[in-house]
Amino acid sequence: MSQPTAFITGGTSGIGKATAQLLHSRGHRVVVTGLSSVEDAGLPDDVAVLRADARSVPDIARALSEARRRLGGLDLLFLNAGISHPGPIESTDEDAFDALFDVNVKGTFFAVQKALPFLSTGASVVITIGAGEGVGAAMTAAKGALLPLMRSLALELAPRGIRVNAVSPGIIDTPVYRKLGISRDAMASWAGSVPLGRIGTPAEVAEAVAFLASDAARYITGDNLTVSGGLGVHSAA
Repeated sequence: MSQPTAFITGGTSGIGKATAQLLHSRGHRVVVTGLSSVEDAGLPDDVAVLRADARSVPDIARALSEARRRLGGLDLLFLNAGISHPGPIESTDEDAFDALFDVNVKGTFFAVQKALPFLSTGASVVITIGAGEGVGAAMTAAKGALLPLMRSLALELAPRGIRVNAVSPGIIDTPVYRKLGISRDAMASWAGSVPLGRIGTPAEVAEAVAFLASDAARYITGDNLTVSGGLGVHSAA
């Protein structure tokens, strides 16, 4: 039996890296993309790291062609690359707005398009959606666009036996918060708003992605799996 294969965008840190490590440990052959160097990624030696900008369609196409050369067909396409630019409408300029949509929406759309010839029958596509309301209008719009996109792709690709789902992390301890100048202490203070009483880890989101990619989820498509410790769940009482 051949080893399953996975292609992960934004796979050199955070959730993408944790997913690459988990899948590799379970026997997948994995290729990841990111802006980090091979040395900085800290992944197993046989996980290929390709430098690619998620907003560049030529970069996406080149990376997928290289992944096909290394892996053959793809069993999992995990589209995890994304950027955050939270803030109110008054502080969002055109460059920030364009970047949010170029990486999060355009990059996701064209990655699926360019991967179609390489996706195996029965393959799984998983899209990271993430934060929604409360992070500013532009970021909410960019992330919000991914949910109907995912559902439309699920319908379009179902005749080919390709499943398309999303994973929506809540407050997860990833490097993106440090890039935004948010300390771990500040994040820890948010734990009180989470019903389970703590912030999540990238490894916990990776488990959700691995589930959606597995045969255990073979009858699931067009769904959004929230991994948030209950954040956003409100009692009707």
